[in-house]
Amino acid sequence: MLYGLKIAMRYLTASKAQTGLLIAGVAVGVFVFIFMSALIGGLAVFLVQRTVGDIAHVTIEAPSRQAISLLPESAGVLVVQQHASNQRTLLRTADAFLPVIAALPGVTAISQQIVGNGFVVRGQARSPVGITGVESGKVSAIANIAKALVTGTTDLTNSGVIIGTGLADDLGIGVGQVVRLQSDRDVERTLVVAGIFEIGLDALDSRAAFVSLATARTLFVQPQGVSRIEIKLADLNQADSYAQRIAADTGLKTTPWTQGNAQLLDGLRAQASSGNLIKGFALITIVIGVASALLLSTYRRRPEIGIMRAMGASRLFVIGVFVTQGTLIGLLGGLIGAGLGFLALSPFPVPELAPPGGLPVDVRQGAYGLAIVLTTIGAVLASILPARSAARVDPVAVIGQ
Repeated sequence: MLYGLKIAMRYLTASKAQTGLLIAGVAVGVFVFIFMSALIGGLAVFLVQRTVGDIAHVTIEAPSRQAISLLPESAGVLVVQQHASNQRTLLRTADAFLPVIAALPGVTAISQQIVGNGFVVRGQARSPVGITGVESGKVSAIANIAKALVTGTTDLTNSGVIIGTGLADDLGIGVGQVVRLQSDRDVERTLVVAGIFEIGLDALDSRAAFVSLATARTLFVQPQGVSRIEIKLADLNQADSYAQRIAADTGLKTTPWTQGNAQLLDGLRAQASSGNLIKGFALITIVIGVASALLLSTYRRRPEIGIMRAMGASRLFVIGVFVTQGTLIGLLGGLIGAGLGFLALSPFPVPELAPPGGLPVDVRQGAYGLAIVLTTIGAVLASILPARSAARVDPVAVIGQ
């Protein structure tokens, strides 16, 4: 075995330029593999953070109460029309299971909310908004309003309201100015603009108003209970399993973020498939390059192979020599390519901190070990055909040439 390794090393060092080019080609292929892994993985993290980072990962709501007809179909149809506001269902026992949810590992934030529709009125101007009542100190529990704050503060009092830049521009108002907030229950409160934020989502920047939970109770005439509970997770990819667990523990309706973002998930899966295809082509290029070089080496070393065979070397020994060559080329090229990839990707910030317009490359997702292993295996497979060709050399015919 050691003797075969020694011969393989002598073959590799005999033509240093060719061996160097071959290892460099393998290293480039590995670098492409690592870069694509980091780019595709980083882009997925970037897209998810930008689209899902400011929404709840799991939402708990009370089961909807639908009217059930107690009359047979032959008795006719009874139509009852109710005001939309009267159809709200409330979580009246939230305090009973909140500690259970908060104790779950991986839950980073819980926000009790009262939500509804209304209008922001400023003089003669009226703008429809979605009103969200949140607990004091938890304005940024789900959407990071504090980070997106343009001016003012996120400290909510019972007389304050926080709005987005789009809504502020539409109404021509700023921090410290007074507005009237009118709910769909025809209840009105005069509030002071405490802060203005800009998240980058039009649904929030132009159509959202945050008030305290006490103010929301007054606006929507809800002295007890909440409309929903939003939960933030450390790993948003676990939303489905957490939703199932919470639903089983509480008996309430739970909705993971994935349920309303099927198109995003399909896009990410298509993107990952494209990346895997590119990485597959990179590995195929490596295999073809190694196989071509070793076939050429086999042809050039036919007399030496014939002498080895004439001196008693078995076909298995000859195969081992060339497979060892391929293994060394793949391993060295993989290590060099992985090292260069890590050095090249390290200066890039992680996608969570990437500036707008920046390249969302994630050095953590370079798949360095996988690249080295797959490249080495590919090089071994690529060396099998040249090795078998070398083992079939007829020592009598070759030496006699």
